[in-house]
Amino acid sequence: MIRKYVSERISWITFFISLHLFIIFVAYLDSALPVKPIMYIVFLSLIMFCIFLIFRYKKETNFYKRLEAREDNLDLSNIAEPDSPFEKIIESSIITQTELLKQAAEKSRMTLEQEKDELLAWIHEVKTPLTAMHLMIDRLDEGMLKSHLTYEWLRIHLLLDQQLHQRRIPFIENDLYMENTDLETIIFDEIKTLQSWCIQKGIGFDIQLDVTEVLTDAKWLSFIMRQLLTNSIKYSESADIMIFSHEQAGQTVVEVKDSGRGIDSKDVSRIFDKGFTSTTNHRDSAATGMGLYLTKKAADSLLISIDVKSELGAGTTMTLRFPKRNDFVNITSM
Repeated sequence: MIRKYVSERISWITFFISLHLFIIFVAYLDSALPVKPIMYIVFLSLIMFCIFLIFRYKKETNFYKRLEAREDNLDLSNIAEPDSPFEKIIESSIITQTELLKQAAEKSRMTLEQEKDELLAWIHEVKTPLTAMHLMIDRLDEGMLKSHLTYEWLRIHLLLDQQLHQRRIPFIENDLYMENTDLETIIFDEIKTLQSWCIQKGIGFDIQLDVTEVLTDAKWLSFIMRQLLTNSIKYSESADIMIFSHEQAGQTVVEVKDSGRGIDSKDVSRIFDKGFTSTTNHRDSAATGMGLYLTKKAADSLLISIDVKSELGAGTTMTLRFPKRNDFVNITSM
């Protein structure tokens, strides 16, 4: 702050020093003026000026120090008290701008809330004809047509489900309900939903669950498993997807392993980034780059870590590590 203060007052300091040097110069040129007394006066003046600077430094920087230490938020209760007319101008400007920002933020929040509610309402409305469509598809006799229609229905269903959870993710903490959850039920329910797609692609499942129960939120775990299975099915062909669960160091570990196209090593660290699709298959317009991003967000809220092992052309293994039961306190206190 001292350096800033000197930089702010450098013109005044320069003027003061220049003025006294000019007085000394005049006394030196004019023999009628005694040089020693004038030098003495200049010396005393410099001392007084230094004392004045120190006093003014404390007085003039108090406001700015408090302003600098203030938290970067829109709370005006802890704003520094001004000591001069110029500081009052700054305070008035800060208050005015903050009030305008609050109004703009509130307006934006209300607009986003309205858009979110409208989209959620639309998704729920669309689910009704989708359910009716699924019932009509089930009544079809022609195998090939039924298979294709079921696949297209499933794609729409999964996209709507992803949108629904994307809107709920920011408020996931309000939606968590931790309970003993049956892994087998969740996994088999998700496989049943994706059954028609799996049949079409010739994909089977090898499931070995040494641990069948975890303490977590059933609804959000279903979403996580759905996204992982969807990804495995999407990039696999005529192969089995293996799902294992076991206990390791007091943690439940669930692995989803496929034999699909895999992920390039340079992409592995980016697959959970929002909007990232792929660098090896960049023209894949079907990919949204949102599935794994939402999966990671949901897993983080449940304190579930996700590890990825993959090689291009050699498949991918997604590993979920659930928190220890003692960590349940950390989840419920969020």
